[in-house]
Amino acid sequence: MQLLFTILLSYLLGSIPFGYLIVSARTGGDIRETGSGGTGATNVSRRAGKMAGVLTLLLDALKGAAAVVFAKLLLSGVENAAWWIGAAGIIAMLGHIFPVWLRFRGGKGVATGVGVFLMLAPIAVLLAGILFVAVVWFTRYVSLGSMVAALTIPLLVWVESLIRSQPDSWPVIVSTFAGSLLIVYAHRANLARLISGTENKFQ
Repeated sequence: MQLLFTILLSYLLGSIPFGYLIVSARTGGDIRETGSGGTGATNVSRRAGKMAGVLTLLLDALKGAAAVVFAKLLLSGVENAAWWIGAAGIIAMLGHIFPVWLRFRGGKGVATGVGVFLMLAPIAVLLAGILFVAVVWFTRYVSLGSMVAALTIPLLVWVESLIRSQPDSWPVIVSTFAGSLLIVYAHRANLARLISGTENKFQ
């Protein structure tokens, strides 16, 4: 019952459509009809301004972090808790990308993933964040920076585990790897536009 409740709570937290709600409150419009059609911070900033985008980023990251924190509290003492805590984070990301409230059309999972990964591997997220800024600075493609940074995180976690001799890091390595693949999958349309040269650049 604990596991079921944790999974459900993680999904419901992740599925809160902050970007949709902020744009709806500010403009009365549907964020999914703008730009990439996603409910994430980048698309929100295009529709409702940069402050709205920043607020969306923070709230989306917070719900991802909250999912992991609640999982740690609820699953304390449960067998294989580290694996289930990682799974809870991934489920929160799935909730953001496929929210039941918006007919399963949400965002790309990046900000929510940042919140999840920060709770699981803060050092790796910090280093990946630097890489994200560098990629976006030189290319002006937020989607490219997001995918590159996401794919780097599990590698950084693995390197950190070797440096610190932490053999119990596999739950975090696997969770961050699964989350990075989920982010890339959610960006599949962006990837196609990057290849064709039609992807929007960040202004």
